[in-house]
Amino acid sequence: MSALNGLRPILRSVLAVALCVVVADAQQPRGSGELAAEHQRIQPLDFRTPPILPDVVGPGGDAIQASIDRGVQFLLTDQNQNGSWGSATNTKNLNIFAPVPGAHDAFRTATTALCLSALLEVADPKDAQVKRAIGLGEAWMLQHLPELRRADGTAIYNVWGHGYSIQSLVRLHRHHRGEPNKQEKIETLLREQLDLLRRYESVDGGWGYYDFRYQTQRPTTDSISFVNGAILVAMFEAKAIGIEPPKRLVDRAIAATLRQQKPDFTYLYGEYLKDRPMRGINRPGGSLGRSQCCNLALRLWGDDEITDNVVKHWLYRLYERNGWLSIGRKRPVPHESWFQVAGYFYYFGHYYAAMGIEQLPPSDREPYQAMLADLLVPLQEKNGCWWDYPLYDYHQQYGTAMAVMTLKRCLD
Repeated sequence: MSALNGLRPILRSVLAVALCVVVADAQQPRGSGELAAEHQRIQPLDFRTPPILPDVVGPGGDAIQASIDRGVQFLLTDQNQNGSWGSATNTKNLNIFAPVPGAHDAFRTATTALCLSALLEVADPKDAQVKRAIGLGEAWMLQHLPELRRADGTAIYNVWGHGYSIQSLVRLHRHHRGEPNKQEKIETLLREQLDLLRRYESVDGGWGYYDFRYQTQRPTTDSISFVNGAILVAMFEAKAIGIEPPKRLVDRAIAATLRQQKPDFTYLYGEYLKDRPMRGINRPGGSLGRSQCCNLALRLWGDDEITDNVVKHWLYRLYERNGWLSIGRKRPVPHESWFQVAGYFYYFGHYYAAMGIEQLPPSDREPYQAMLADLLVPLQEKNGCWWDYPLYDYHQQYGTAMAVMTLKRCLD
């Protein structure tokens, strides 16, 4: 990755100064564990050594599994009759911008893909109810994925649908091991989704989900760091089963993400904010829900600067400073919380944090697994779901899917 490292020598040279600024932020209470008897300041970000971890006794394996099982049961009972998850109902006075019907096609596709991935990852495929749900979800995906496009020139939410559908198709491909005809259909769909991501790529590389500039055929939007990260992770998973994404597409997305990387391995919200790097949303607390995703994506694609210690420090800070994310959870207005955190970053951030734990040596994972489980298990709702932002009727579904896949990675 020498080409990548050459893009940021200046940033590396000012790392020490940037870290001094970061350390000035005081520690916030942990998300759901007991408050420490004496609050200390957050440890400095010294990536030469791992963080000194708090002594966290997370839920035991039985409690985690019971929580996952309740989440699976919610997904099974909440699935639409046509096999999808989520709907455009359950509106509120302030709804997120969603030109119809295309925006909801994207929301429903991304939500369905996440729920299907969750069942394929954590549920018992031999269970009759699970088997039926997977079959219905797969049939819906195979029928509707080829039709997914952007809503209009401004709303490009479909990129989320393409990205998460790639992850679900990869899991379906493994699910149908030994069935070459089904796998061939899935491979065709995977290549179609990669081609659609090429078509909706920003002119500068990477992906955004709004284009308020010119609404051209090739979006003129600035890329958004965490969209790039999520899609790069999905494309890496496709590569792992032999579906190679276009190299130019990957390289441009990596470069766009690196342009948004700060010296402490946090990330700007989007390239359009690069002239305001210390705006709240661009500070470490504002990046807390996307740092794990972007660092994971770059590491998967070979960036050797994303070391184990980088991963560990941002897992540690996700736990110790979880209050910044938790305060924004369930707020109806995006970015109204401190550091302009939006609720929908909550389970997104923990999902990719859990995938980051898998990058660590097995002997190093347990304390970080305990931290994530300590945060998420107590947040499960009475009906078995998890949710973080009221998004029509998609939030309980995508939140639950991300939560159960996170908790799966917290089990030994």
